[in-house]
Amino acid sequence: MAEVINMPRLSDTMEEGTVAQWFKKVGDTIQEGDILAEIETDKATMEFEAFYEGELLHIGIQEGETAPVDTLLAIIGEKGEDISGLLSGGTPAPEAAAPAAEVVEAPTNSEAQTPIPEGVEVISMPRLSDTMEEGTVATWLKKVGDAVEEGDILAEIETDKATMEFESFYSGQLLYVGIQEGESAPVDSVLAVIGPEGTDVAAVVSAAKAQDSTATAVADKSAQEPAPTKAVAPAPTSEKTVVATPVANPVSNNKVIASPLAKKMAADKGIDLTRVQGTGDHGRIVKRDIESFQPGAAMSMQQPTGVEQITELANSQMRKTIAKRLSASKFSAPHYYLGVEFDMDAAIAFRSQYNSLPETKISFNDIVIKAVGMALKVHPEVNSQWYDDRIVHNHHVHVGVAVAVEDGLVVPVLKFANELALPQIGVQVKDFASRARNKKLTPQEMDGSTFTVSNLGMFGIQEFTSIINQPNSAILSVGSIVQKPVVKDGNIVVGNTMKLTLACDHRTVDGATGAQFLQTLRGYIENPITMLVS
Repeated sequence: MAEVINMPRLSDTMEEGTVAQWFKKVGDTIQEGDILAEIETDKATMEFEAFYEGELLHIGIQEGETAPVDTLLAIIGEKGEDISGLLSGGTPAPEAAAPAAEVVEAPTNSEAQTPIPEGVEVISMPRLSDTMEEGTVATWLKKVGDAVEEGDILAEIETDKATMEFESFYSGQLLYVGIQEGESAPVDSVLAVIGPEGTDVAAVVSAAKAQDSTATAVADKSAQEPAPTKAVAPAPTSEKTVVATPVANPVSNNKVIASPLAKKMAADKGIDLTRVQGTGDHGRIVKRDIESFQPGAAMSMQQPTGVEQITELANSQMRKTIAKRLSASKFSAPHYYLGVEFDMDAAIAFRSQYNSLPETKISFNDIVIKAVGMALKVHPEVNSQWYDDRIVHNHHVHVGVAVAVEDGLVVPVLKFANELALPQIGVQVKDFASRARNKKLTPQEMDGSTFTVSNLGMFGIQEFTSIINQPNSAILSVGSIVQKPVVKDGNIVVGNTMKLTLACDHRTVDGATGAQFLQTLRGYIENPITMLVS
C-alpha cells in the first residue's frame, strides 16, 4: 500500500520548508534509511530520510519550492500502483474520510482550563543526534532573571557523541530552568521557560502540567487501543513543562566554563583551563582568552602546595556510554588473550623507502591496519560477530580505529580497509582523528566495524590488553616499537620489535583460530612488501 510522506516539522518553530535538493527521482527504488532530500527550515538545512521501502511514485514539492508543514512531499509505494486517489487534494482519500480519533478527557480541575499565556515559551531538551535518548546540561550561560534575545546561547548540552551549544529561538526573560548543571534528563524533558517579565509563572506551570497529563493520557490510550485509521488528534498548542527552580551561578562549584572552540584550542596548546581568566559572559572562557593566555602570568594564581583538593566531574554522556558498553562486553564475552612479538626491521626499512617517494608519508599504524585488513580477509572466523542465535562471518572488512578524545574514546571505521592503499589509510585515519577531537564525526562514520585496532605505541606503551568492541569477536592491541638485543642466526644483534595482543571472544574464536590469524598477520607485517603484491 502506498505511503504518503508530508513536509516534516524539523524544528519547533518551523511552519514551512523548502526542498533544497532531491537525492531520488520518480521511479527510483527506495530503501528504509535512504536520504530522500535536503530540506531547508527557518534554522538549518537538514537531510530527510525515508522510513518506508518501495518505489518513489510521486514528488509533490520540486527543488527550490516552498510549502507549509504537512503538505504532500512524496508518495512511496509498489511499482505501478494507482495513486490517483491519493493525489486529490494532496492527502490520502481514505484518511480524509476517517472518523475522528477518540478523545481522552483532560483533567477537570481549574488548572487544566488555564491556557499558557501568549508569548510564554516552554523549551524542551532537544534531540541533538539520531541516537540521543537523554542529555546533560554541561553549562548554563544564562541564569533565571536574565534577558534572552533570539540567537543567544542558553546552555551547553552533552549528548552521547558531542557537546553542543544550544541557542534560544525566542526573546524574553528566562523565567525557569528545569534541568540544573550536571543533571541529565530524557529528550523532551523541560529545559527552560522564557517569557515576558512579570509573567505569572505559577499559573504557566500549572497549565502546562495539566496539558502534560492530557498528552500522556492520549498517548497511553493510543498505545493500548490502536486506532482503526491514521487520523491523529490535534497536538496541544503549547509544549509541556514542570516546576523548576532557579539555576545556580554558572561559575560556581569550581566549574570551568568555556566555549567548545576555547576548549579545543586549550587542548591543542596544552593549556590548563583552570588557570585561564575568562572574559566572556559570566566569566566564560572564549577564543580570545586562549589566544592571549601567558603561562608565566598565571603562576601566581596556583594554589599553594600542601592543600588537599579534589575535582568532582559529573559523568558525561560519552563516559556513561563507554561504561555501559564495555562493562557489557567484559562481563558477557569470555575474553582470552594471545600475545606475540614481531620483528619490525623490515617494516622500518619498508616505511623509510616508501616515504622517500614525493608527497608520500605513511605511519607504522597505517602498515598495521593494512596488514590487519588483509589478514582478516583470509580469516573470516576472526572477522566475525556473536549474536544469541547465530554467528556471523563477515567477508567484508571494516576496521574500527580507537581514537582517544577529551571525554573518552570513539571508534571511527575504515570501510573495506583491506582494499585501501597505505596512503589512503593514512589520510582517512588523520581526518578521523582530527574530527574526533572536534566532535565532528557522524554516527555513520562510527558504525559497522567488524574488528578493532587500538594503538598506544605512540604513548610509549609496550604491551597492553583491550576490551572487545561488541558485537565484534576480537580487538588487536598494538604497542610501541622497541630497540633491544635479539638473536638472529645464532648471534645477538640490535633489533627492533613490537608486541601485539589479540583479545578474542571464546564463543566465536578458538585459540587455534586466533593463532592462525596472528601467523598470517606476522607474514604481512614482517614482510610488508607482500601487501603490495598480494
